[in-house]
Amino acid sequence: MTYPESRRDDVVETLHGRQIADPYRWLEDPDAPDTQDWVTRQNAFTEAELSTYPERAWFQRTMSAILARPRAGVPVKKAGWYFVGRNDGTQAQDVVYVAESLDELVSGGRVLIDPNTLSEDGTDSLGSFTVSPDGKYFAYGVNESGSDWTTFRLLDIATGTPVDDVVNEAKFCEATWLPDSSAYLYLHYPASGRSEGTETASLTGGRLMLHKVGTPQSLDELVLSFPENDRYFITPEVSEDDRYLVVHITEGTDPATRLWVYPITSDGLGEPVKLVDEFADELTFVRMSGDDLVLRTDRDAPRGRVVLASLDGAFTDLVPEGDGTMQAVRGTASGLAVLTLADAQPVLTLYALDGSDARVVDAPGGGVVGLNASAEHDEVFVGLSTPTDPTLSYVVSASAGEVRALPELVRGSGGFTSPTISVERRLEPGREVPYFVISRADLDYSAPRPTMLYGYGGFRIPILAEYRPGWPAWLAAGGVLVIANLRGGGEYGSEWHDAGRLKNKQNVFDDFIAVAEHLRDTGITTPEQLAIHGRSNGGLLVGAAMTQRPDLFAVALPGVGVMDMLRFHLFTVGAAWVSDFGHPDDPDQFADLLAYSPLHRLRDGTAYPATLVVTGDHDDRVVPLHSHKFIAALQHAQSASVPVLTRVEVNTGHGFGKPAAMIASEWADLLAFAAHHVGLVPPEHVGLVPPEQ
Repeated sequence: MTYPESRRDDVVETLHGRQIADPYRWLEDPDAPDTQDWVTRQNAFTEAELSTYPERAWFQRTMSAILARPRAGVPVKKAGWYFVGRNDGTQAQDVVYVAESLDELVSGGRVLIDPNTLSEDGTDSLGSFTVSPDGKYFAYGVNESGSDWTTFRLLDIATGTPVDDVVNEAKFCEATWLPDSSAYLYLHYPASGRSEGTETASLTGGRLMLHKVGTPQSLDELVLSFPENDRYFITPEVSEDDRYLVVHITEGTDPATRLWVYPITSDGLGEPVKLVDEFADELTFVRMSGDDLVLRTDRDAPRGRVVLASLDGAFTDLVPEGDGTMQAVRGTASGLAVLTLADAQPVLTLYALDGSDARVVDAPGGGVVGLNASAEHDEVFVGLSTPTDPTLSYVVSASAGEVRALPELVRGSGGFTSPTISVERRLEPGREVPYFVISRADLDYSAPRPTMLYGYGGFRIPILAEYRPGWPAWLAAGGVLVIANLRGGGEYGSEWHDAGRLKNKQNVFDDFIAVAEHLRDTGITTPEQLAIHGRSNGGLLVGAAMTQRPDLFAVALPGVGVMDMLRFHLFTVGAAWVSDFGHPDDPDQFADLLAYSPLHRLRDGTAYPATLVVTGDHDDRVVPLHSHKFIAALQHAQSASVPVLTRVEVNTGHGFGKPAAMIASEWADLLAFAAHHVGLVPPEHVGLVPPEQ
C-alpha cells in the first residue's frame, strides 16, 4: 500500500548512552497544522479502505442496534433521594433521574439533569455527582469532549433549578461535602496544566481545596498539597458519623496509601492524625465502628482483608484474608457488604459489623458495574453485567439478605436481541494463565474459528467476563471471544499485580502470547484467524505482543495505547504510571522500557498483522501522540500486503463520556476490520439485527 506521507525528521537524542531516533516527534503537538493535516489525511485513507469491506455494513447496523437498546445504570441512594442514569436508546448521554422512593424511581422518576443539553454534539458528559448531606444540592462534574478536566456545578434537587456556583480546573475527583452542607472539597490543578500538547504539560500536582457554596472560587481555602512531589493524588472522604475527614494519599497509580484523618469541628478541620504515613500497603476507608476506622487493606494479605484500625495505628481483623480477592467493601446499616472475586468471578457477601454472620448474595453476573451502599441505609444496590448485557441491577436488604432484581428500571424495549452464549473457564498450562472462552451457545470448537483475544494486565485492574459494546456483535457474528487474566491485573491480589509490573512487565506480554499459543494448540483458532485487542494499558499490551510475535496474529487492534515508553512520563498524567512501568530517567528501568516499547520494537521490512489503531484527538490521559507516532512508524516498517491504519475520533478523549453514536461507529469499524482479515463472515440469516431501513 502507498500510505499517506509521514515526514521523517532527523531527530536523535542520547539517553543513558544510547542513540534514540525519534523521526516523528513533530506529531507530538496535536494543535500543530502539520499534525492536523496528517490526521485528516490518515482518516481519509482509513475511510477509503474500510469502505471497501463488505462486513462493515453488517457491523454498522448491528452496533447501531446494540446502542439503540434502552438501558439503565445502577441506582444509588444519597441524602434521602434515589438516583439512576437511564437512556432510551436514542440519547448520546445517559439522563439522570431522581425520586423520593425506590418504587417511584423504578416507575419512572423525574429528570434531574440531561447531559445531552450540555453541548450540541453530545460530547460533553457527566463525570460524577454527589449530594449535599442536607439533600439540597446536587453537585455534578462536567467533562468536555472526553477530557479529564472537570467543571463542577450545582442544582437544587427539589426544584431542578441551577445554582449560581461554579468551580473550574478540577481533575480526578468528585465534590466531597462537609457535614453542614456549606462547602465541598475538590482537587484543583493549576491553569498551566491546560496546555496539553507539550512536555511542560506533565502532571503538575493537585491541591485539595475547600469551596464554600455561593462564594467565588478565588476565595477557596487550601487544605492540603504536596508541591515537592507532583505525582501525589489526594482522595478525601467524610466519615458517615460526620466526625472525620479521611484523606487517602497515593503516589501516581501505585495502590500504596498514606492515610490521614482530620477531625471535623465547628471551627473547621483540625490537625490531621497521620494514621499511616508511609507508602507501604493499599488502604481504603470503609466506615466508622465506634471510635475506630474500618479499612480494606492488603497489609499482610495479598488478596485483601478488612480490619478495624484505632487512631494509634493498631489493626485488628474483621474479615480475614480468604481464597477470593477482595475488590470493594461498603458500609451498610447492619454492617458490611464485601465484593470478592472467586477466580475472576464476582461474589457479594454481607457481614455484621464485627465480621460475623457471613451471607452470600444470590445476584449472578460476570462483571461488576457498581456497588452502591451506605452505613446509613439498609439498601445495597449492586450492578453486574455479562458479555452481552450491560447492566443487571439488584437491590439487596443488608439486614435480611433479600434480593430483588430491577429489570423494570429500563424503560422501553427494542434495538437488539443478544445471542445466548456459552462461557467456559480455561487455563493455559505452561504459565498457568486463566482465561474465559465465550461464544454463541449453538457453536462448537470442532474446527478452529475466528477469535478475538482481549487483555489488559496492569494497575491491579481486574478484567472479567463483562460487557463491552462490541462483544455482542462479535459473538452474534459467530466469532469466539477470549478474555485473558494476565499478571499485572487485579484478579488475584497484590502478588499477581507485582508479578506484572516494573521489571516484571514482560510477564504480561508473555502471558498474553502464551494464551494465544494455547488457543492455537487446542484448536480454538489459528494465527490466521486470531485478532487481538486492548485499550490504554491494553493498547500497550497489543503493541508489545504484535511487535514481539507478529507471526502469531492476523489482526491487531490497539486502542488509545501507551506506545512510546521513553517519553510517556512527559505528558499530562503520564508521570503517574511509573509505578507500573518504571521511570525512563532511571538507567535500569530505561533498559527494561526500551526492550518492550512498541514504538521502538518496530523493525523495517517486517510482516506485521493487519492493524487498526484507534485514538481520540482530545485524549488528555494517553495523549494521541502515542498512536500517531506508532502508526507512522508501522506504516514505514510494514512489508506485508495487509493494511496498517489509524482511526482518529474528533472531539473525544480516552473513552469516558463518548456519545453513543461514536461508540457504535468505532466498534463497527474495529469489528469489521477484524472480521475482514480473520475470515469471519456475519450470518445475515440469523435475524438478530433488524432489517436495514
